[in-house]
Amino acid sequence: MVVLGGGSAAEELCSALLEGQHGGRRWRVAVVEQRLVGGACPFYACMPSKAMLRSAAVRSLVAGARSFGAVEADCPRDDPEGAYALAARRRDDVAEGRRDDGHAADLRSMGVEVVRGHGRVSGPGRVLVDSAGGERRELAFGRLVVATGSLPALPPVEGLADVAFWTSDEALSRPERPGEIAVLGGGPVGCELAEIYARFGSRVLLIESSERLLAREEPELGEALAAHLERLGVVVRAPASLEGVRRRGEGALLVLEGGEELVTERLVVATGRRPAIDGLGLETLGVAPDEHTGALRVDEHCAVEGRDDLFAAGDVNGIAPFTHAAKYQARVIASNLLGERRQADHRVLPRCVYTDPPLFAVGMTRGEAEAEGLSLAVATSDLGQTARADSEGMMLAGPEGGPPLLAAGAGGTLVLVADRRRRVIVGGGALGPRADEWMNEVALAIRAAVPLGLLVEAVHPFPTYAEALGAAYLDLARQCR
Repeated sequence: MVVLGGGSAAEELCSALLEGQHGGRRWRVAVVEQRLVGGACPFYACMPSKAMLRSAAVRSLVAGARSFGAVEADCPRDDPEGAYALAARRRDDVAEGRRDDGHAADLRSMGVEVVRGHGRVSGPGRVLVDSAGGERRELAFGRLVVATGSLPALPPVEGLADVAFWTSDEALSRPERPGEIAVLGGGPVGCELAEIYARFGSRVLLIESSERLLAREEPELGEALAAHLERLGVVVRAPASLEGVRRRGEGALLVLEGGEELVTERLVVATGRRPAIDGLGLETLGVAPDEHTGALRVDEHCAVEGRDDLFAAGDVNGIAPFTHAAKYQARVIASNLLGERRQADHRVLPRCVYTDPPLFAVGMTRGEAEAEGLSLAVATSDLGQTARADSEGMMLAGPEGGPPLLAAGAGGTLVLVADRRRRVIVGGGALGPRADEWMNEVALAIRAAVPLGLLVEAVHPFPTYAEALGAAYLDLARQCR
């Protein structure tokens, strides 16, 4: 087997396949990677962003320590540039200095051959690899897995190519902190970057073309996240369309729809990503990407449609742009290659935004469920009404002249959606402290179709934010009688 792309999907696939084989066929595996083995997640995405978000949240908590009764005097948030530099240094440590030696060694320890270079299919059963040094070699395969991830998708904005902008990759790897920054895109990445810079004292403008942030999620969640960011000092413009960009000194002049002009020191483009499949030679196998999404269409086994020797995992199949989705799909592929027929269930892949507080969503939204003709029951809850919120603290006043601080332990919003006929939950989401941990209970309830009558019997420890789930389950059960 040859795997094109050495990121999270490849690592998970090799581990599941090679550790799961028992007798019979023994797999020989080669992983071809042009950039960093390990992919974007540990070096430019998940890990560095979470490191910066943690540093930013701790900085805010320290500034509000007196309000918690932790110290006698206020702790000033001085020298934001110096603090950012220290946080960036920690971020780079978490990102392993962007050295992939450890990831490559882990693959080799499993017996995987790591081949560095650009791989492309040259014909059935053959991959040509061109290394940076100009060397070329050919690999034969019986099975091919495409796991090359994605690249930043740039919007068709006039003048963008003439302006020095950052993508999220640069924003999460550069050491400097712009004093003023405009983030284009109100999805998960844009919202996380906005929080990082705002907590380190930058003036932040967040521009989203849809009606609200996180347009795919329930309205309450996107609105709650916008309110949270605004409390941190972020200026949220949604809906707002960026019509053009022009260079203005070292920064950029932004022209919004209607002619409004804004100047920023640094523009960050975070408007999504596109599957990285250009130049892979898949056309030699008669495979073409989806004309609308540019992704490889796969079936329930994560095999490319119409093929039993070609699979796609992660961002390249366009199903869910998350590392945990790539790993899940890799395990599905491994099971099928080992002869254990397994189908992927993408209904219950969590969608998270790791702001503080974080957002967790899973399953269908109300709009999606209504489009399928379901009769719905909906329960909402204010997490600020829980006893845990009272004990941990709510809103803190910021330093004089600065934005207020949102303490860990602040309130939030919970939304659960149930199918009245089947009396089961089909979707849910929450913006609240540690929601990315305790809301996984809802994902399991959806996956296993746990009846509401059983969910109301669940006992949640006191005091926790998860107690809000119990009240919401009871509300749904009453509506579905």
